[in-house]
Amino acid sequence: MTEFADQVAAVVTRSVAGCTKLIAVDRLSGGASQETYRLRVLIGGREVTLAMRRAPGGQHLEPLPANPGLDVEALLMQLAKEKGVPEPEVHYVLTREDGLGDGFIMEWIEGEALGARITRDPVFEAVRPKLAFECGKILAKIHSIDLNQGGLKSKLAVLTPEQFLNQMLERYQAFDQPQPMIDYTGQWLMANLPKTDRLTLVHNDFRAGNFMLTPTGISAVLDWEVAHIGDPMRDLGWICTNSWRFGQDLPVGGFGEYQDLFAGYEAESGIRVDPDHVKFWEVFGSFWWAIGCLGMAEHYRTGPDQTVERPAIGRRSSECQVDCVNLLIPGEARLLESQADDSPDMPSQMELVTSVRDFLRDDAMANLTGRSQFLARVAGNSLDIVLRELTVGGQHQRAEHQRLQAYFESDASLMSLRRRLSQGLRAGEIGLDDIPVQQHLRQTVVNQIAIDQPKYSGLRRAKQWG
Repeated sequence: MTEFADQVAAVVTRSVAGCTKLIAVDRLSGGASQETYRLRVLIGGREVTLAMRRAPGGQHLEPLPANPGLDVEALLMQLAKEKGVPEPEVHYVLTREDGLGDGFIMEWIEGEALGARITRDPVFEAVRPKLAFECGKILAKIHSIDLNQGGLKSKLAVLTPEQFLNQMLERYQAFDQPQPMIDYTGQWLMANLPKTDRLTLVHNDFRAGNFMLTPTGISAVLDWEVAHIGDPMRDLGWICTNSWRFGQDLPVGGFGEYQDLFAGYEAESGIRVDPDHVKFWEVFGSFWWAIGCLGMAEHYRTGPDQTVERPAIGRRSSECQVDCVNLLIPGEARLLESQADDSPDMPSQMELVTSVRDFLRDDAMANLTGRSQFLARVAGNSLDIVLRELTVGGQHQRAEHQRLQAYFESDASLMSLRRRLSQGLRAGEIGLDDIPVQQHLRQTVVNQIAIDQPKYSGLRRAKQWG
């Protein structure tokens, strides 16, 4: 066994009741912000599967308002279980003495967590029509958890809608990488802040992919790592965010309708849902994840987890930005055509990149398993982005530059003019109803997503206006 496996074995045999042996430990492919492992152990002479979540690279992280820590995540799962929310049993919370970093060991729950399968697999055909209603009921149960239990008021950040928005704006602006559509959306959100006095526990990442589904319903709600105390409608808006529809058209998670989600919530809580209130948080969801994706790229630059997955997720910011375009400023945008590879070099850049991509997909993936195979697929997808950028990226940036030069009547560089547009939006000097700016943002964002992810459903919706 490896040193890591030896450490895990020492922990499970000491801390999990009846466990006498670790048979195997395997890291699962999912999880961009936390690591998840499958543990096969002997308990009472019988092979049992457990799960372990831990911080990336086995770190010990100081709790932050935006990330209260894995020990708090374990507590939230236990409190939710007491309220009737389907949750696994938490067996043990890791300590510093265990040498594995922050994390916990829990019951293994069977079910499907991949959003694409939840929204498409025929095995869930019977449960999908009822799933939005069930999600509404579960969210109402989560929002009813007593904040005094387990000292939650002292463990979780309190974020009103305005505080949450300002927090994200500050985080985005600290990157110092202007993305004008993010600034436009931020100003729209500031102008449409909901008024609410009701603050509850908010899961903050409730969606397909963070719950387990069986053919009879949800078997576990997972990934509480960004929970806070705030506006409960945040959770309803988040599950309606297009990023979590997995290419499907139905607005609730790609599997249900708004009215079914609202009906489930109202049936459990007795509280009426205001659709406009939820729409604010649906827009905020795309805004939030657009910034979160940029944060993944920043994390790659600063470490400690510098896997190929981080920058790939960073490029997904344009997916969220095109969703904001579709929600706030829908309209026609012209897609640029790819240019032929006329490089005089032999082989050309295109051929070199293509050969590496094909190696990853045809050779590397066939000989890898688990997370390594997953990362090889991610690497191949990243090279696809590079290939598209080689054929259309130059003219896309030139067109963006020309539009900004005309708007500002300036010969400044593209980055200078992009920054000027962002700053003008932030300061309110450029209005949300400025038609040339709206047209520029549509054209820029739609062509960027065509480079980053041409199969994204948000691009398909944007093209419907043409």
